[in-house]
Amino acid sequence: DWSQIAKIEVLGIDEISLKKGHKDFVTIVSGYSAGRLLILGVLKDKEKKTVKAFLKSIPVRLRQQIKTVCTDLYEGFINAAKEVFSKKVKITADRFHVAKLYRKGVDKLRVKEMKRLKGELSEDNYKELKGSMWIVRKREENLEPEDIKVLDILFRYSPNLELAYRMSNELTAIFDSNISKFQAKHRFNAWMNGMKKNGLKCFDSFMKTLSKFKDEISNYFIDRHTSGFVEGFNNKIKSIKRRCYGILNIKHLFQRIYLDMSGYGLFS
Repeated sequence: DWSQIAKIEVLGIDEISLKKGHKDFVTIVSGYSAGRLLILGVLKDKEKKTVKAFLKSIPVRLRQQIKTVCTDLYEGFINAAKEVFSKKVKITADRFHVAKLYRKGVDKLRVKEMKRLKGELSEDNYKELKGSMWIVRKREENLEPEDIKVLDILFRYSPNLELAYRMSNELTAIFDSNISKFQAKHRFNAWMNGMKKNGLKCFDSFMKTLSKFKDEISNYFIDRHTSGFVEGFNNKIKSIKRRCYGILNIKHLFQRIYLDMSGYGLFS
């Protein structure tokens, strides 16, 4: 009921799978204004035409207030928003979705290198690398002394993994920096030039994404908007879905949801 909504400053678009492994997606469209989360729509699929039709249904008075649309890097969402809103509305790629992509490159290389080292190292030497999966995923400032020791050993055996780890942290440092969109683009370009020179292949997929969506990714540096408010709500939906698995009685379903939302407890 649009008449009940006075203002929307930031719009969030994200999808959620109804059935695990079945790719049965719906789209959640959320609004955010003055610290308040608004659930605007649950759309039947994640197709561009479906999302575009819903965005066009937002009254003009509200559309004119929207400053930013936060989304992941799905082209259907990005293009739907671009076609509905004017250039005054910034389409911002969520930094945490971006981070997930470049860290995936490091993780793939880590898996490959660990497989190689398992065949090359003695059992005792390989045991020294225990826990490296989680250590490589940590931010540098969160590393414990024992973590640093494991990394030193791992990187001694795998210089390429050390380079990938450093390059990944460079990207995180860019996002953490208090810089303008123009400066961010300049640093992204410098990072990509460095990648071309060092010959690492684990970031090839991410570099294509960065080149394609550099403007949307760099829009983050204007107002530092993310899809955090969207993800927070979606995680609640996912939690309720898991707890309701196997419940066939609709009455029991709503009892479970009520207890979850009220914070009183759970059925066994």
